[in-house]
Amino acid sequence: MWRALTPPVCRTVPWRALAAGGALGLLLAGMPRMVDGLNDDFYALNLLRAAALAFALSLAFLLDDPARHTTAAVPTPRPARQALRVALVAPVAALWWTAALLLVPAEVRPPTGDITLEAAATLVLTLAASATALRFAQEAEPGTAVAAGLLLTAALTMVLVPDRWAMFVYMKDEGWAASHDRWAMVLAMAVLVWGVCGPEPLRRRVRPVPSGA
Repeated sequence: MWRALTPPVCRTVPWRALAAGGALGLLLAGMPRMVDGLNDDFYALNLLRAAALAFALSLAFLLDDPARHTTAAVPTPRPARQALRVALVAPVAALWWTAALLLVPAEVRPPTGDITLEAAATLVLTLAASATALRFAQEAEPGTAVAAGLLLTAALTMVLVPDRWAMFVYMKDEGWAASHDRWAMVLAMAVLVWGVCGPEPLRRRVRPVPSGA
């Protein structure tokens, strides 16, 4: 089944959007090497965060399915089709993130494990948001709305979240470790939401109206 399903699913992957987001992300990650004034651990950290966000914005289109209303009844369930799309993109995303990390000079590079946790949580949160949009709305291509929501959420998180719950913490701040406990919680919750929202929504039962009513 998977062998037969892979070519058509591969054709539906938004490779151009992913390439654009990936290119922008690599450009952002490499700026500390290109601009002397940005060769600092503070800028390197936040440029890597911006790179992860850029790729996440392109990933918002991964689950878009223009033929959603015709594929809902196919034998292969939607979670399987979504899992295959993610499986096709995951190696590309891993290579991209490795390249982004290596573009940052070693002397200013943030802790690899912690910043990778942030990136993973951001990407999985994007997929969870896309799955939620598909689950609770009839829109076949919610990618644009999901990307806009992700960008707005990131901005509001930086501005409105109190310091004791801050997510975007400087690595020399005493709250760095605690913030990554919260990132781990975000990642776990995003995986859970994605799993719950993956299946097709149950059709509502329509009660017959008596003819004499």
